[in-house]
Amino acid sequence: MSTIETPNVDAAELAKFSELAHKWWDPNSEFKPLHEINPLRLGFIEQHAALAGMRVVDVGCGGGILSESMAARGAAVTGVDLAEKSLKVARLHGLESGVTVDYRCIAVEALAEEAAGSFDVVTCMEMLEHVPDPASVVAACSRLAKPGGWVFFSTISRNPKAYLQAVIGAEYVLGLLPRGTHDYARFLKPSELARMARSAGLDLIELAGMTYDPLSKQYSLNRDATVNYLMACHKELGE
Repeated sequence: MSTIETPNVDAAELAKFSELAHKWWDPNSEFKPLHEINPLRLGFIEQHAALAGMRVVDVGCGGGILSESMAARGAAVTGVDLAEKSLKVARLHGLESGVTVDYRCIAVEALAEEAAGSFDVVTCMEMLEHVPDPASVVAACSRLAKPGGWVFFSTISRNPKAYLQAVIGAEYVLGLLPRGTHDYARFLKPSELARMARSAGLDLIELAGMTYDPLSKQYSLNRDATVNYLMACHKELGE
């Protein structure tokens, strides 16, 4: 039985994503940016970990956009989230697409108690900036990974440029995201996330920036990690 009594979740954040759940697979909805960056996220993961035949858990999977993509590459994917409405949408879409993902409504900390060291690959994308205790999520992701396994994160850095682009620009000027999507105080600098990862027994292998060009309306990966960024970490063999 899990000893996790209080899930690491913000009720307001959960309600916000639950309200939008029916729009997860609409590529022109509030989730349009996730659809557009998904090939970049998938490519970044595959640069480090071959997904075919791997056991993968997607933490904070939402409606299953990344989960389905990894399953389509031949991975056995478990998607976990605390928004049941989002998971219902994910399950329905899986039935329509024919892509199999095991979706579970469970906190990552509770899953880590239940299935420690069970996964070759752990992904946690665009979630850390929405939870009260990101270090707890990072530690749980590490516990879920097998020794020698891979853990991938993506989130937003905390600095004036990130505030201008990810909040003012994306939410108020360009309208890429609904207003109030992000709380600037919860953004994580790469150095802060790297420290959390090291404390959890993870080695930082690669840090990549993900930027949006408003003129071409295209996202790309590069070395500029001042706003959105991805992090590839390797679980220490001795853990």
